[in-house]
Amino acid sequence: MVWTGTWVAERLGVELIGDEELPALLGLALRRNPKRAHLLVSSVLGKHVPQHPSVVYGSGLGLGLRVRELLGAEEAGRAVVLGYAETATALGHAVADGLGSAPYLHSTRRPVPGVATAGGFEESHSHATSHLLLPEDPELLAGKGPLVLVDDEFSTGNTVLNTIRGLHERYPRDRYVVVALVDMRAPADRDRLTAFAAELGARVDLLSLAAGTVTLPDGVLARGQELVARHETPPTPSTAPPAPSEPAAPTPLDEPAATPAPAGPASPAALPAPPVVRIPLDWPVEVPDGGRHGFTPGHRARLEAALPAMTEALAEALAVAAPDGAERGPRVLVLGFEELMYAPLRLAGALEDAGLDVRYSTTTRSPVLAVDDPGYAIRTRLVFPAHDDPADGPGDRYAYNVAGGGFDAVVAVVDSTADTPELHAPDGLLAQLAAHIPRVALAVVPSYTPRPQRRPRPQAAMEPVAATLTEAPERSSMLPEPLRGPAFSSYAPEEVGWLLQDLSDVELEAPTEEREEAIQRGGAHYAESLPVEYQPSARYQELFHSALESSAARIAHAVGTVTETVLAERPGRPVLVSLARAGTPVGVLMRRWARHRHGLDLPHYAVSIVRGRGIDANALRWLAAHHDPADVVFVDGWTGKGAITRELAAALRESEEFAGFDPEIAVLADPGSCVRTYGTREDFLIPSACLNSTVSGLISRTVLRSDLVGADDFHGAKFYRDLTGADVSNTFLDAVEARFDEVADTVDTDVKDLLAADRTPTWEGWAAVERISEEYGIHDVNLVKPGVGETTRVLLRRVPWKILAKRGAGADLAHVRLLAEQRGVPVEEVDGLPYTCVGLIHPQYTRGATGADGKAVVTR
Repeated sequence: MVWTGTWVAERLGVELIGDEELPALLGLALRRNPKRAHLLVSSVLGKHVPQHPSVVYGSGLGLGLRVRELLGAEEAGRAVVLGYAETATALGHAVADGLGSAPYLHSTRRPVPGVATAGGFEESHSHATSHLLLPEDPELLAGKGPLVLVDDEFSTGNTVLNTIRGLHERYPRDRYVVVALVDMRAPADRDRLTAFAAELGARVDLLSLAAGTVTLPDGVLARGQELVARHETPPTPSTAPPAPSEPAAPTPLDEPAATPAPAGPASPAALPAPPVVRIPLDWPVEVPDGGRHGFTPGHRARLEAALPAMTEALAEALAVAAPDGAERGPRVLVLGFEELMYAPLRLAGALEDAGLDVRYSTTTRSPVLAVDDPGYAIRTRLVFPAHDDPADGPGDRYAYNVAGGGFDAVVAVVDSTADTPELHAPDGLLAQLAAHIPRVALAVVPSYTPRPQRRPRPQAAMEPVAATLTEAPERSSMLPEPLRGPAFSSYAPEEVGWLLQDLSDVELEAPTEEREEAIQRGGAHYAESLPVEYQPSARYQELFHSALESSAARIAHAVGTVTETVLAERPGRPVLVSLARAGTPVGVLMRRWARHRHGLDLPHYAVSIVRGRGIDANALRWLAAHHDPADVVFVDGWTGKGAITRELAAALRESEEFAGFDPEIAVLADPGSCVRTYGTREDFLIPSACLNSTVSGLISRTVLRSDLVGADDFHGAKFYRDLTGADVSNTFLDAVEARFDEVADTVDTDVKDLLAADRTPTWEGWAAVERISEEYGIHDVNLVKPGVGETTRVLLRRVPWKILAKRGAGADLAHVRLLAEQRGVPVEEVDGLPYTCVGLIHPQYTRGATGADGKAVVTR
């Protein structure tokens, strides 16, 4: 038997080292993922590889029995089991079954309206990363008994450590048990878990079926991506073999081959597909479809009692003969749906117990390369559109090793939320299955709707559990979860959660001159409309890339400095909250630095703050409901004169509701000397200031307008999907991150000096702005925009009057001079500026006084 990791191992030099059971448990595949090219493919999980349900369920059940033995009967009786979406939802449930009396909850990526979030975390290497915890019972995680965390593999340990850290802050306990099919940690990661447990003051045990490590040669990520690009077949109907004109003999998956497998939808036109048979399931009332909202021993007992009748209904509907001449009974696949793994697994197991030849697997949202080779774990791939209206928008979904699996019948098991027109569409999952399998059946499990519950508040150290329930603020419970890429922004979903509402379909742009006139006449606020997005010329784009190349190390140093300062002065786990949108690329970079240097996955959100209107109060309410306000660190790109710094401080000072938030802002550059926490006080070109949305995740500046933003809404913004071709957001981030190691030693030295220095703000920038405002006859500090970043904004968004440049300023002003030239704005060189440059907005603007003509302006 050829090991199903051979193909990848031979081409990339990847090795699996460890227990002798590992090759039987794991194969290897490749995927499009910027963080990890290889995928460990479990043969006993029931996700990518169809497997006997008794093997899948037995693996989890056996691990649960081992946990029970480890804990002892008394502690096992107090335990709670938490599984990870999407791959380990059934595994975790089986572990809970093995424990016997443990309630079970799994994380989810599906927000459920009206259900309070008990927590959330990020999974760094996954294709889809944001997890929510949505228990129906708010006390489910609040007990003191052991917490058992279950995942399919334990690689770096980051996901589990992040979960434990976050939950321990809310619900501290003395013992945790981590369970995985395989433990693939490197020695350094094992040491990190030991140190983490000591820091926590809790015992952390780990159980697995087998242990080992994956050795990766240098450059494996790039070579893996290259290999994927070379072998991946475009998802078009022509790439899949036509459906047979009559039921074909089964195609064994170990048949020698070495060609790329079908990557796209099969062509249903080759043969009219037989009708899909809908099998009514008499699913027991009040039994959840899985562990998304919790699953108790009582639920388990009712499900066990109902399984025989449901099995009989399935068996009758699946009365199908094997192909003529086949020396076997009909082979049946029970196919689950993404997170819905446990219900299909138990149904499949019951069919197997009834004597049918059954395999079990589930669909997934994770894209993996398929190669039809016996030494590769993913032989075939079906592609179809998502069919459950996912919160992150439409996208492709996949079923692996189903086509060519020799199945005579398939039962697709979905929950009622996913029983949509997309499921039944000509390119949907059912049509794809019908093109490859003679008989297709559909069984729908009713989606469980939790009853409304009161929410727990954080528990004080000595406070009894019985006193932890309180009514949550009505408004915070109605607020939605953060928006994330790729549905909103071009950033990866784990990089930032946007506490905004999506106004992408609303026409908000107005010509720059019209906006300026309305703003200065008092007829409109600048946040009520958007400027037309500036489309950079080829020459300007060259300037951006040149500036990025020359300043990436300088920016990396500033990122490292400000992040290390935050980590030193905010012990624990800071929550980064960037001020959208200039602060957001900086927040992403700070998060990347913390992970790169310290293995920390810091939560990061973006919120709106509007001069003269304050910070988004609903965003603060959401943050307070999900995190300790004392952990929040506000992040911005740079300071100009400090107007936003003052705006934030005033907003927090005026409301007792938000007294727990610290108004201090951490910035990359503080040329105005307005804050204590900064990466540098030099006024230099930060390339992200050169552009608008195309360097900020394709997100507009934020919008606050009463007809669009209600009392219970987040502020709004637009996602400019149409600008994808010009997007350099991730180019900017990757270029800076690539210089982290280069500047690390200097950062360490400089931060020590900085922490010992007097960093009290002098506000010299504000004084300079007031002086310039009077000297140039403007008499309005809001029309004076100091610093390279603010000057760039004036040239891109407002009607500029003139630019003041510090005499002798060089390359940092190349893009400013080009923009000024394009808009016909004079650049005046002056002495004594505390900034590299200052942008002056045209004062007393009317459309009869444009550009640099100076009408209606009292000059010196």
